[in-house]
Amino acid sequence: MPRFLHLADVHLGFDKYGTVQRTRDFYEAFNDALTQYAVHPAVDFVLISGDLFEYRQVLPSVLNQAKLCLGRLSEAGIPVFAIEGNHDYRPYGTRTSWLRYLADWDYLILLEPDEEGRLVPWSAETKSGGYFDLDCGVRVIGSQWYGAAAPLAIQTLAQQIDRLPPGPEHTVMMFHHGLEGYVSRYAGALRYQDFLPLREAGIDYLALGHIHRAYSVEDWIYNPGSIEANSIIENQEQNPRGVYWVEIDRSGVTAQLKRTYRQRPIYRLSYRLTAQQTRTEFVNAVNALVQTHAEQGRTQSAIVELKITGNAGFDRFEINLREWQGQLQQCTQALIFLLKYEVTAVEYETYIDQADHLPPRLEIERTIFQDFVAAHAQYRDQAEFFSQGLIDLKHQILSQAPDADLYQFVETLLQPQSPSSQEAPSLISPPEPSS
Repeated sequence: MPRFLHLADVHLGFDKYGTVQRTRDFYEAFNDALTQYAVHPAVDFVLISGDLFEYRQVLPSVLNQAKLCLGRLSEAGIPVFAIEGNHDYRPYGTRTSWLRYLADWDYLILLEPDEEGRLVPWSAETKSGGYFDLDCGVRVIGSQWYGAAAPLAIQTLAQQIDRLPPGPEHTVMMFHHGLEGYVSRYAGALRYQDFLPLREAGIDYLALGHIHRAYSVEDWIYNPGSIEANSIIENQEQNPRGVYWVEIDRSGVTAQLKRTYRQRPIYRLSYRLTAQQTRTEFVNAVNALVQTHAEQGRTQSAIVELKITGNAGFDRFEINLREWQGQLQQCTQALIFLLKYEVTAVEYETYIDQADHLPPRLEIERTIFQDFVAAHAQYRDQAEFFSQGLIDLKHQILSQAPDADLYQFVETLLQPQSPSSQEAPSLISPPEPSS
């Protein structure tokens, strides 16, 4: 019974979020997945359905990571078959790539149609070809990255598969593209009927890549998702991903999604702000939420996102978000802490009926000041008091009162209305306003 490991979207060299450790995460996930599910116990072969690398231009250290992982499979006598994805395919007119380099040095077998688009048997002399027949009873067929031309390419490939000479009992094919309905933000995904010509041509297992979450359809189309999360939205709870460990026989395909290899944990927290909360109440509530998760040990060394939404009854610049983010990261001991502040400022607009006539100028002025003050939760209950104070202040300015008198007036106006101080949770102090 043939057994193989299907993985895709390894993205070695990933370097987002500004930390070298994230680049190493992708190597460690790749290495651990191969160790657990390809080497011990050994499979007959391994499939990489595109995007082994994050970039076409590969750093020496990243190339070394690929060679270390693939070299272990070579030492174990496990062949690796790969195709190019949209991240690592060779540009038009270019004859080589880093995947071609790895193939020339026997780290993997790169399966792809020839320059005329034909599927020819893989040759040990040229180290190239479109398909490979294994002694374990499986024919493996490769393809390329076709982009928008994928539907037409599938029809052409299906016709060529029909014309191939008889081979092993089972046929597996690698194809780097997505199926519609599995990622809402992905445009250009193929319909299920676009893949049907391959089924009719005798493909028993279609090994997809490109979409970073796992899915399977009709017991013949399989996509394992990315090895490691490329972004915060690819957390395992909402977007399961991993590698497929597969057995295939006359009764069909048995594919198990394996997810317990080394991966960086991701946690997404959320908080909804209400317009009634003061700045201090809001900061204390968020600090308490984050501290609770930190005390549970869930956030240590993880990637943590805190998304804050809702309506703010205070000015955005009353909080130094960068300083606060640093405090929260220190509290959680997270590798990366992302603070998304997507809050709408509250605005008050008093309706004025203009059917007969406008109210006096002083009344309009008072209403505007009240709306302005009421937008701040800390002073909302005293909006009428402060609006009168602002009117008085304006008159003093227009009468050219001395600066010292103006400052004394403002100090007297604010002093009786100052809110009582509140203590934040012990691990985090409220950040100072932005300068």
